[in-house]
Amino acid sequence: QVQLAESGGGLVQPGGSLGLSCAASGETYDVAWFRQAPGKEREYVAAISYNGDLKHYAPPTKGRFAISRDNAKNTVYLQMNTLKPEDTAIYYCAAAPSRWPAASALEWRFWGQGTQVTVSS
Repeated sequence: QVQLAESGGGLVQPGGSLGLSCAASGETYDVAWFRQAPGKEREYVAAISYNGDLKHYAPPTKGRFAISRDNAKNTVYLQMNTLKPEDTAIYYCAAAPSRWPAASALEWRFWGQGTQVTVSS
């Protein structure tokens, strides 16, 4: 079993930056970030392999977002730069995919509760 807890969400102005954290307990797995805006399906953002050697990004976030991890702290990070209003969503971290890369939420076994990110002036 893995327990995941996201933190770091908040309100930021367009063009600003925000960093999210996903603290994990239990075994070390590949981890992904997803997001879900009101009325929309959960959307894949980025993923990182269990040892940090592999990273994968969804096209809308590539170049603006950076995923990283510190296994000594059992934490995965998502640094978000040049934020846009359309980045507004609840951001979730997920662990233990059925394959790599896995862009469908159905392919991830464990989930956190999410943290709200709002990009607005």
